[in-house]
Amino acid sequence: MTDHSQLRLLAIHAHPDDESSKGAATMAHYARLGTRVMVATCTGGERGSILNAEMEGDVWAERDLPGLRRHEMAAAVEALGVEHRWIGFTDSGLPEGDPLPPLPWGCFALQPLERAAAPVVQLVREFRPHVILAYDENGGYPHPDHIQAHNVAMEAYRRAGDPEAYPGTGAPWAPLKLYYDRAFNPERFLALHEGLEERGMTSPYAERIAAMQESDPEGHRPPVPRHETTTRVQCADQFPARDRALSSHRTQVDPRGMFFAVSAETQAEIWPWEDYTLAEARVETSLPETDLFAGIRPEEPTAPTSSPGK
Repeated sequence: MTDHSQLRLLAIHAHPDDESSKGAATMAHYARLGTRVMVATCTGGERGSILNAEMEGDVWAERDLPGLRRHEMAAAVEALGVEHRWIGFTDSGLPEGDPLPPLPWGCFALQPLERAAAPVVQLVREFRPHVILAYDENGGYPHPDHIQAHNVAMEAYRRAGDPEAYPGTGAPWAPLKLYYDRAFNPERFLALHEGLEERGMTSPYAERIAAMQESDPEGHRPPVPRHETTTRVQCADQFPARDRALSSHRTQVDPRGMFFAVSAETQAEIWPWEDYTLAEARVETSLPETDLFAGIRPEEPTAPTSSPGK
């Protein structure tokens, strides 16, 4: 049985609150097992808006939203029992319109890759994670900061172990596995929708499911995803911690919104996992997995190497 207390997990996110809506219960689960878990937040969410109507008119939120979001992040980190590091880039905002306006000068998404990745490489070399959690190449959804966070995570995974890369950022360390988060995978929403209907309960996902099916010209249920699930971490006992972390982001998360539409207890009955795709690995493992650290021995050194992929 794996001794998780000797292992380290790094989750790379774009904005404060992303860590609580993507993989939060997984992080709390491993932290409870004694794993050192670190969240890296690439930007401060400076260009975000107040998304919870209950916070509109709040003096602190109106005058200093970025400052308040830092306090919200601290509360979320405490709820999950994990460590945290601000990477320090500026939020790019989500451009809207046709044509889309240019991104703001100096924002995270416009940084050259090596500049954007350097502090994350430094964190990897300092924290020495065995596993990295990241977004897929679409960013989970195509926000420019999420896509850049994917780029940065891949660069750090692939090059932090190269002694010739990123001089001055610490001794090389090559993480052993990298996963894409699948928090919003359609299979989960479909299972929750059907599970609620079977229980005679109203599903809040009916419109979402209908939209997914309409978007799939071949009639798959659900639509064929960009990546398939390879790894399911059973972490339902940490759904309450996840919900506390989400609630901490008061300016961003509506307590009556989608995240809280179904109780943690009902979710635990229907879908007690969080789902991931193993994207790259430097160790042998057998799919499907139930543990992000499958195939990793705590004492196993990580040698500088190029990743062969999964």
